[in-house]
Amino acid sequence: MDSVNDVNSTAADEGRDEPAPRRRAGRAAAWGAGLLLAGVSAVIGFRVADSDGFTPVPQLLAFLPWLLAPAGAGLLMAVLVRWRTGMLWGVVALGLVAWYMEPYGNTDTPRGSAVAELRVLTSNVEFGQGTPGLVRAVRKERPDLLFVEECDPACSALLRKELPRADYPHREAVEAYGAEGSVILSKFPLKSAAGVKATLGMPGAVADVDGHPVRVQLAHPMPPLPREVGLWRSELRKLQEYAAAGGGRPTIVAGDFNATQDHAAFRALLDEGLRDAARLAGSSRTPSWPAAAPAPLGAQIDHVLATPDFAARDARFLDIGDTDHRALAVTLTLYEAERER
Repeated sequence: MDSVNDVNSTAADEGRDEPAPRRRAGRAAAWGAGLLLAGVSAVIGFRVADSDGFTPVPQLLAFLPWLLAPAGAGLLMAVLVRWRTGMLWGVVALGLVAWYMEPYGNTDTPRGSAVAELRVLTSNVEFGQGTPGLVRAVRKERPDLLFVEECDPACSALLRKELPRADYPHREAVEAYGAEGSVILSKFPLKSAAGVKATLGMPGAVADVDGHPVRVQLAHPMPPLPREVGLWRSELRKLQEYAAAGGGRPTIVAGDFNATQDHAAFRALLDEGLRDAARLAGSSRTPSWPAAAPAPLGAQIDHVLATPDFAARDARFLDIGDTDHRALAVTLTLYEAERER
């Protein structure tokens, strides 16, 4: 490791008379800095290469902004021991992390005229436990479209009981126990659609939004668990294929994606013509999971994605209680391009 030779030669040139304990401390600090910067470099290297790599890289990429801490610590340790290579290494590592913290995707305003507005809310209620809190949030936010992940039969029954059918007369669901159950509730008429076939329920439909057909799809791919990264990647690819099949039609995909903008598989989905509503509304780094972690700790893995026909505003991440996810509510405005005469 040339870093050690670099530090040793620096110590020899600049501090020959230093006590042995101090020299040993300097070498230890250099090794510590090298290890910290090597770890950061390994993860950020996959981000630069536009790859999610293998375990533990996908799990660490979810928290990419927090690589600033070990990168900063490594740089500080290099400065303290006057390790020039480490100083340069630390500056480059910090710069790359800061660069990739920038929000992904464009925020161009849709062309044409606004033809409809709708409030969308998505929430993972963690095996149905957060349903009472979700009901309270729905009564306050009054969403037009509601996407609920991990909605088991008890959750589904409670939503039927507590949310009047007059408010949400339209419904598409995958009725199942545990994390597999999911439901879409709508104030707008829904036409059944195939949905996306995956391990967890991902129902889909076509909503009639004030006379404008809008494809709606709930998202809940498997998380990138150490032995299931391939499954996570393939289920995000299915959502990517769904987006690509839209043919330019207005589309909303909302739910728990188990992915952030720092995952290549999620960016590939965005690149199929979807934009992150929280990003458009200025909240691209607000964490949604784990809810127990105080902001700004955590990662934003819950999203509302929409085609460029939509503008977004008033994004709010809501603590509803009894679930490890924050709910996301956002207002979307649908634009229609003016037809040429």
